[in-house]
Amino acid sequence: MKSTFEDIKQSGSLELLAKQLVEGFITGLHKSPYHGFSVEFAEHRLYNEGQSTRHIDWKVFARTDRLYTKQYEEETNLRCLIVMDCSSSMYYPKGDLAKIKFSVYAASALAYLLHKQRDAVGISLFSNQIEVLTQIKSSSAHLNKLFTLLENQILNNSNQPKKTNAVNVLHEIAEKIHKRSLVILFSDMFDSGENLEEIFKALQHLKHNKHEVLLFHVTDHDTELNFNFAERPYEFIDLESGEKLKLHPSEIRTQYEEQLTKLHAQLKMKCNQLKLDLIPVNSKSSYFDVLQAYLIKRSKMR
Repeated sequence: MKSTFEDIKQSGSLELLAKQLVEGFITGLHKSPYHGFSVEFAEHRLYNEGQSTRHIDWKVFARTDRLYTKQYEEETNLRCLIVMDCSSSMYYPKGDLAKIKFSVYAASALAYLLHKQRDAVGISLFSNQIEVLTQIKSSSAHLNKLFTLLENQILNNSNQPKKTNAVNVLHEIAEKIHKRSLVILFSDMFDSGENLEEIFKALQHLKHNKHEVLLFHVTDHDTELNFNFAERPYEFIDLESGEKLKLHPSEIRTQYEEQLTKLHAQLKMKCNQLKLDLIPVNSKSSYFDVLQAYLIKRSKMR
């Protein structure tokens, strides 16, 4: 169940790409531990003792020896807002824009899957402010609008630095969503001038307003996580501030790794405290990991 940017980058339109990702994912589910899920209906749920047996899917039972019930459109009212960090740091590496492309493709696949499950979905794009905040709807016309907005994030890549202000943005979003929703956030968690404590206060605001939160921490594992640079001098450029620094990777590798380990430990600890689902993802890895994490999260929202 692997699908990388290299596998799908020639797929054409974003809508076609999203459809291919979801159909490939669903096909893979039939061979995985999660093959009780389906998009033929709104979804499947594990059968709970005492429920009516009228909607048990006996074909799934024959394959898995587990009882699932079919949930139909009128029984499903999930609302989902996909929130994407579009600040300059998300356009790293500059050569292939892997982080923003991964986020756009994964968000498109999620939107398509939500639509197939007859759920309502919306998009919010932000940097230092909210740039786009759509309605949360389930129509085909609305889905096409979302694909266009997402695709523009790649096509309209500007050299003008855009800083991040996730704190103010998340507080604003928490106040603007008036019905309980699942908020799915794609971000590298590089916030200009804000500490993690303030970011998590903003995420807690979403939880306080009865929203569920699924956070995808998007990084380029090769360079941002493993600091895999050749042993030669480099000029490092902060994409959000434009600040430049010339140095040799070996001069800062140890300090960088220590700071990164500390950051990830804080992220994990705070997410556990707030009962937020944190999913680290590699911008050059599998989109199926995102779809699977969404299905697992959805199965818990009862």
